Order: sequence, then structure tokens, then C-alpha cells
Amino acid sequence: MSDSNAALPPRYLRTPEAARFLGLSGRTMEKHRIYGTGPTYRKLGGRVVYALDDLKAWADRGTKTSTGDPGADTVLPAKRHPPIPYAGKERR
Repeated sequence: MSDSNAALPPRYLRTPEAARFLGLSGRTMEKHRIYGTGPTYRKLGGRVVYALDDLKAWADRGTKTSTGDPGADTVLPAKRHPPIPYAGKERR
């Protein structure tokens, strides 16, 4: 049995559609882009688009089996996180 979606090109969603797909607000998606904590996106001209596979992969990073499960990875909240030191030296 063949996969009927194999011949279709990848589907891209604009920010409002991607936010609805993930159950988030459009503003939260924008914050994730600013802070680098969100799913991979593409810029086509001036438009931001998300591939469905990238949205699914990002959401799957937060998969847990219980409240005590640290999981393999974590989906960070859309907020500023402490900077990573540059080669062990303090930035000016």
C-alpha cells in the first residue's frame, strides 16, 4: 500500500494557522521566533511560514509519559533565557 501524501509537496502554514495547529496564540509564536525557542520556520519574501513536519517535530519534543518524566528534550517557554557564555569569556 502506497502513501497517498508521498507525491504531495510539503504544506506550509502562516503564523496564525501554525498557532491554531499548536493551540497557541499568534503572539506566542512571534515570541518564540524572537527568543529562538520555537519551531523551525522559513522566510519566503517577507512572509514567515512553518512546515507541518517542523511543527510536529517541535511539539513532539515535549512528549512526556508522566509528570515526573524529565523526557528526552524540553519545549522551552517563549521568554528570554540566560545567554550562553562565549567560549568561557565574558562579553563586553
